[in-house]
Amino acid sequence: MSEATRSPILSLPEGGLSELLIRTTRVDDTDAVTALVNLPGYRFGTLRLPFQSVQGTRKWLEQQGDDGLSLVAVLDGAIVGNLGLFRDKGRRRHAAHFGMGVHDQHVGKGIGTALLAALIDAADNWLAIRRLELTVYTDNAAAIHLYEKSGFVREGILRDYAFRAGTYVDAFTMARLHQ
Repeated sequence: MSEATRSPILSLPEGGLSELLIRTTRVDDTDAVTALVNLPGYRFGTLRLPFQSVQGTRKWLEQQGDDGLSLVAVLDGAIVGNLGLFRDKGRRRHAAHFGMGVHDQHVGKGIGTALLAALIDAADNWLAIRRLELTVYTDNAAAIHLYEKSGFVREGILRDYAFRAGTYVDAFTMARLHQ
């Protein structure tokens, strides 16, 4: 698998066209990734707390092992999405879970689809991962649609899964099996 792949040209709402680059995350992406994960819309769909520090992001990027995969989506030179894959150990080595998000101003442009396609290709064809797992808040209709169109199925509901914005919220567990 190459370090970077180019996705099809994206048509932007402003009428312009841009090419999206999917590549591995680097330590020098620390500031841009920190800014991304601190956006309110991005954070709302994750378990992240507000105000993630640059130091925390750098530590996370520096400590990634060989069993994971961390990707960013770059549009016009700016990081507009990211994805992290975490492989399980031992008798669950065939399984991995992941989290992803897209910049608040770039949702609905195909960036999440491109990131997820790159992940599925890596998992199926390079990492021998049979089972991809995720959790997603039950009110995140756009993400659920993306996952379902990519072959993920709902396996269960986790009641009061997380505390978000002053209330407890439910999440679906979803998975995709590579045949």
